[in-house]
Amino acid sequence: MNPYVLSMLLSSLSTGTIITLVSNHWFLAWVGLELNTLAIVPLMSKMHHPRATEAATKYFLVQAVASALILFATMLNAWYTGEWTIINMQMNTPTLLLTSALLIKLAVAPFHMWMPDVMQGLSLIICLILSTWQKLAPMALLILIAPKTNPMLLTLLGTLSLLVGGWGGLNQLQLRKIMAYSSIAHLGWMIIILSFMPNLTLFNLLIYILMTTTMFLIMMDFSSTSTNKMTSSWMKNLTLTSTMMMILMSMGGLPPTSGFLPKWMILEEIIKQNLTLLATTAAISALLSLFFYLRLSYMMSLTTPPAPLNSKIMWRLNMIPNQILAMMIIISTLLLPITPSILNLM
Repeated sequence: MNPYVLSMLLSSLSTGTIITLVSNHWFLAWVGLELNTLAIVPLMSKMHHPRATEAATKYFLVQAVASALILFATMLNAWYTGEWTIINMQMNTPTLLLTSALLIKLAVAPFHMWMPDVMQGLSLIICLILSTWQKLAPMALLILIAPKTNPMLLTLLGTLSLLVGGWGGLNQLQLRKIMAYSSIAHLGWMIIILSFMPNLTLFNLLIYILMTTTMFLIMMDFSSTSTNKMTSSWMKNLTLTSTMMMILMSMGGLPPTSGFLPKWMILEEIIKQNLTLLATTAAISALLSLFFYLRLSYMMSLTTPPAPLNSKIMWRLNMIPNQILAMMIIISTLLLPITPSILNLM
């Protein structure tokens, strides 16, 4: 792709998200979401591969439906209230339609089915953008309208996302699909606590973005897209392979890593709301996600690929060290000791 076109698309992608984050008007927020969608579709299809074209088409159709629902719900709310401000959602029907549209954009169950197929057809860098940056604008709008949403609906869909994200990733061999179901499961944690403590949802989103970015950067260093290719990662870089196991444990929420911190705080808040059954279900569903993370760690560390190897061997001396990756690894695994400071800030 032409560098000028690529820079324009990336600028439009960031501008669309920033417009949505700073807007106070529903139409301006919708414009930002549309600019974001129209900028990432050419980036998805730049591989000139049928799978990439299919993924871009599916993504565009799903986002177009969600954007149409957002525009219809905001116009309906303006018809009832006479205002276009984001925080002024008074009627139940527009709020329900708007919540559904934002959950479609976030790929929360039962609107999740497009996410694994779309990510499977994309390159790792576009999967990283889709899993992290594209979540910011819809989640910001969802946090803004959280006081007006139905808590029972969000709790139900969040629990469903936890179960779908855990069960869906059990039999996957493709790393991009595993990361897609991991995204669905993490979004479930954010949704179930959204009605009670939106600040905790935002904190969970930041931790998720840190862990997912680190994971994708390691996958890009290894040039691995499947579990079979990951079995030879210890021959490419032993230190990075050990670090990747720690990142996987952090994504599964295993103490004492950083991923345990938001899950611990969410479970504590849910129990304070006397929702013990929901907390038990969330904890059990986290074990499902932890299982396929452990399985991937086992395949990297305790299995030997058959000879001869089909993957290209990357010697350690030829690997370019990534300074940003080192910082991301530290943040993604060692935040638990500063928990008191984080609690004071919240």
